[in-house]
Amino acid sequence: MKLAGLKSVDAAHEESIWAAAWAPATDHRPTALLLTGALDETVRVWRPDDLASVGTPARGHALGVVSLAAHPAGALAAAVSLDSYIRVFDVDSGAAVATLEAPPSEVWGVQFHPKGNALAAAGGGSGSVKLWDTEKWQPITSLAVPRPEGARPDKTGSGKFVLSVAWSLDGKLLACGSMDGTIAVYDAVRMKFLHHLEGHHMPVRSMVFSPVDPHVLFTASDDCHIHIYDAKEKSLIGAMSGHASWVLSIDVSPDGMAVASGSSDRTVRLWDINTRASVQTMSNHSDQVWAVAFRPPGGTGVRAGRLASVSDDKTISLYDYS
Repeated sequence: MKLAGLKSVDAAHEESIWAAAWAPATDHRPTALLLTGALDETVRVWRPDDLASVGTPARGHALGVVSLAAHPAGALAAAVSLDSYIRVFDVDSGAAVATLEAPPSEVWGVQFHPKGNALAAAGGGSGSVKLWDTEKWQPITSLAVPRPEGARPDKTGSGKFVLSVAWSLDGKLLACGSMDGTIAVYDAVRMKFLHHLEGHHMPVRSMVFSPVDPHVLFTASDDCHIHIYDAKEKSLIGAMSGHASWVLSIDVSPDGMAVASGSSDRTVRLWDINTRASVQTMSNHSDQVWAVAFRPPGGTGVRAGRLASVSDDKTISLYDYS
C-alpha cells in the first residue's frame, strides 16, 4: 500500500477547512464527489480527480462548518455548523432538503446509518447522541451518554461532551467518543447503552468502524494514539502510535487493509492494519490536518483509490492510494 500525491488546491476556502467527505457515485452521476466544509461558513463540492469546484451548497450557516457526512446513496449530504444546525442538501443541485436543530448545544460529528434511514449526531455539551429519520427528518430519539463509574469530569466542567459518532457496517452498533476519552457503545436496534470502551485519556475526535468487520472500531485521540477495539466484546485489540501531536481525524480504506490519519503535527499518515505500523508519512500541509477521507468504491472509470485531506492551511490535498 502506498500514497502518491496527485493534486493540491491552495486557498480552497477562505478560512480553515475542518471537514471532508465523499458523496458516492449515483445512477445519474458516475463519479463520487468530494465535499469540504470550513470555518468560512461554506460547503464546497469538488470533482474527484482534478479538484475543480462544482458548487457551493448548504448556504445559510451562521458559524463555521465542522463536520460533513454523505448519505450512502450519494444524492444527499449533511453539514454541521457551530450555529447548532444541521443542513441537509442535495449534492448535485445544492438545494436545501432539511434544516435540523439540536438544542441546547452545538453538534459535532455526524454520520448516516449504512442503510441511509437515519442520521446520528454527536451532541456536544448535551451529553447525548441525537438521531433523526431521513424520510421526514423528524427526531427519533436522543441517547444519553452515561459517565463511567469513577470517571473524572470532562475538561469543559460540564459533564459529558460528545465529539464523534460512528455506525457499524451492519448498523447494529452505534458508538460515540467524548472529551474525557471514553467511548460509549449502543445496541442501535434496541437503542440501548451497552458499555464503555476505555484506553484513551484525552478527547476522541474521530472514529470509524471497519468496512469489512462490523465489530471493529478505529478511534483517534488527542493522546496521539489510534486504538482498535472489538466494540461488541468490549476489548482493546490493538494500538498504533507515531504522530507527534493530537490525532484529529481517521478513516479506513474501502478494502479494510489500511488506515489514514490526520494530526496537529501537520502530517497525514498511512497505517497497515495487519502490522499495526505506520508505513508512510505525507507532509503536504503546513498546519493541522482536520479531516482525511478515502473515496468510496464504485462509479464509472474508477481505476485507483483516492484519499483526500484538509487542513487549517486552507488547502485540500488529493492522493492516489494503491
